[in-house]
Amino acid sequence: MKALMETLEKFLEFGGMKKDIVCLVLGGISLILSLTDAMALPFDIAWVAIILCGLPIVLEAIIGLVTAFDIKADVLVSLALIASVCIGEDFAAGEVAFIMQLGALLEDVTVAKARAGIEKLVHLTPQTARVMMDGTEKIVAAEEVKINDLIRVLPGESIPVDGVIVSGQTSINQAVMTGESLPVDKGVGDDVSSGTVNQFGAFEMKATKVGEDSSIQRMIRLVQSADAGKAKIVGLADRWATWIVVIAMSAAALTWLVTGEIIRAVTILVVFCPCALVLATPTAIMAAIGNATKHGFLVREGDALERLAKVSKITFDKTGTLTYGTPNVTAVVSVSDYDRDSVYGYAAAAEQMSEHPLGKAIVRCYKAENKKELPASENFQMIPGEGVAAAVSGKVIKAGKTAVPVESAEKYLNDGSTVIYVTIDDILAGYIVLSDTIREESVGMIDRLNGLGVQPVLLTGDNANAANAIGGKLHITEIHANCLPEDKLKYIEGYQTRGEAVCMIGDGINDAPALKKANVGIAMGGIGSDIAVDAADIALVDDEIKELPHLLALSKRMMTTIKMNMTFSMGLNFLAIVLAMIGTLNPVVGALVHNAGSVVVIMNSALLLKWKR
Repeated sequence: MKALMETLEKFLEFGGMKKDIVCLVLGGISLILSLTDAMALPFDIAWVAIILCGLPIVLEAIIGLVTAFDIKADVLVSLALIASVCIGEDFAAGEVAFIMQLGALLEDVTVAKARAGIEKLVHLTPQTARVMMDGTEKIVAAEEVKINDLIRVLPGESIPVDGVIVSGQTSINQAVMTGESLPVDKGVGDDVSSGTVNQFGAFEMKATKVGEDSSIQRMIRLVQSADAGKAKIVGLADRWATWIVVIAMSAAALTWLVTGEIIRAVTILVVFCPCALVLATPTAIMAAIGNATKHGFLVREGDALERLAKVSKITFDKTGTLTYGTPNVTAVVSVSDYDRDSVYGYAAAAEQMSEHPLGKAIVRCYKAENKKELPASENFQMIPGEGVAAAVSGKVIKAGKTAVPVESAEKYLNDGSTVIYVTIDDILAGYIVLSDTIREESVGMIDRLNGLGVQPVLLTGDNANAANAIGGKLHITEIHANCLPEDKLKYIEGYQTRGEAVCMIGDGINDAPALKKANVGIAMGGIGSDIAVDAADIALVDDEIKELPHLLALSKRMMTTIKMNMTFSMGLNFLAIVLAMIGTLNPVVGALVHNAGSVVVIMNSALLLKWKR
């Protein structure tokens, strides 16, 4: 029996969507010929539709019943088909089979279209890489590339692994990963991701993430875990479908006993199929997932959007989420005869050999602002706990802490910024202010969340001054600073205890517990750690948090669509069964009315693919 069931399953899967389209075309033609009575045959031509479109439905019902005693829509549809055939209503049976097959195809098309944006990652996985060995180029399989291997990428080629450019200039098409329509210029020191396409110049890169750790493979794992069937509301629809089968059978039997007209009983079986209820719900979920994908979100769990629709608070990590997570020079102040540019230039020259993140930030920002090379420095030395010292243009430059408080720097320190003091020949010349920069889109995004009735909360490990400064600029009123991972958990648990659904957004390893604990966890997929992404329900691939309000609005719209679909399908079913009981509907018209309703709700779900607020 098991072997027989497996054979039947393989038979049903054979040919896929193309087979379904062929069956629908031939079935539709046969129904038209049957209705017009255009062919003089010893049998009703509608049997072509019954066999091509109806037989797969009956087989699926048999497989479900035998293997798992799964009583759902297919069972009732099969009964309606068989009953219609038994009383000679061949056209009604063919019509039921045709429209059911059409509804199933629409669902498949919707799901396929919804997943197309992320499944193409699988097909675009690079197969080979040009590895440089002892000055020569060797082509190897992409999975054989090791960390720190030197790789050459030519124009038009996909980048095989994640890495950093070490020589060359180019433009990268990142549409597969980020959805950006224009290529992004890249040069030495810039990160590149696997699966993206080199547009113009050849370059060499050093591999940093290979195999399963590469960006493209990480995204593929997210794709494979996206499953609308996990949604709780789908399970609810399935349970309803089981009861509807029982009610329909009882109603059909009672009607037959009372009226003595078997055609009314068959009509009840035809119109009471819970097709729309079962088909429309997962279609709405997958269409919403497809919409989210276009806006940079990869949804790992089918019910994540359902849970997101109930969220009343969104908790944010600060660094790397609301801010860029990298220090930038925000002010240079002179407190001596040296002007601002001199203080800045001497400090940057002294720091150019430093490995400290703040020193690197000063050099990077100076070069970006002045577009010129720094003068050479000599006698560079690190002074533990103090800073750096070097000789620049015959002067001794020191950058770091100071023992003498500077009054004008207090306002920057109170804002949570970091101050680097600069001395020239042991005389305090000025200071440089560095701080994490707020993402340009953060302010507007927070305001839009407030407009949706969702309260933003800042949970950060930064000190209170920095947290309050950032929170004030972003219009966030609830702020919790100095948070360790367990503190973030505690705050989220507190909200949940009070009956509030919480969404957590973070990027670091320290955010992983909170992402897991929250009702919905969203990880920054681009800059976020692997652990954070694995702990989250949703990954934001391009780190464009401005799309977050769209995701929340989309989740609410998805739930509205599902409720509309359920209400419409159930209302239509009960209206049709009443009309069938009193004899107004016959099996042919009943099949048309009911199954047309299924098509309507599936098309309604498909509208979510392009929905925007």
